[in-house]
Amino acid sequence: MLHTTSPTAYALFKDLPRKESRPLSQLTAEVQPPQEQSQTDTTTTISFHDGPIVADPVAPAPGQPINWSDSFHGLGVAPFPREVSDVLLAPLNEEDIEIKPDGLLYLPEIKYRRILNRAFGPGGWGLAPRTESFITPKQISREYALVCHGRLVSVARGEQDYFGGEEKVATALEGCKSNALMRCCKDLGIASELWDPTFIKSWKKKYCDEVFGEHVVNKKKKKLWKLKRNKALDYPYKLV
Repeated sequence: MLHTTSPTAYALFKDLPRKESRPLSQLTAEVQPPQEQSQTDTTTTISFHDGPIVADPVAPAPGQPINWSDSFHGLGVAPFPREVSDVLLAPLNEEDIEIKPDGLLYLPEIKYRRILNRAFGPGGWGLAPRTESFITPKQISREYALVCHGRLVSVARGEQDYFGGEEKVATALEGCKSNALMRCCKDLGIASELWDPTFIKSWKKKYCDEVFGEHVVNKKKKKLWKLKRNKALDYPYKLV
């Protein structure tokens, strides 16, 4: 839960009785802002409703389906077989790695799916939604669980830029799902090189150039990264 409070709100909090420990969410629900406030005195509370889920202590009966929207079944109970681990932890083909103009390295989403298919087999893994889709004026997000061979492996919230329009919502939802998949795969060790500072510096030196690009609309110039094999920058920039 994320809270942004003003000094006035803090004063209200500190005067609350402290006889028992209660979650902050309960305290904020009890605090009522004063009837009259100045224009500069504001209190904002934003809740993501992402507190830890209380797992059902009763294991599902044999043959009964597992509700993956709140279950942690199989999480951390045992390592996967060696042949599976070897596929998951295999070094990346450096030619598969891409770079964004801001210098962030990434592996195309389809590469993660291919690694999972090689490790667990098609149909041996899947993504289960844990929450409803959460839409803001500029973004859409949703939490997913990665399940492999009937075991929960990781939970992550995917996000995707979204600026409205019914014709684009399905595309944004799919992008959100793909983003969650990539984040879940980190817990399996897939593409761990992409978070290794030593590897990042070495890879950039070998495969990338830092160049000046000019925005074709506003004509602003800035330094951007590109692959050496690419002769031009992606729109809306051009080399200068």
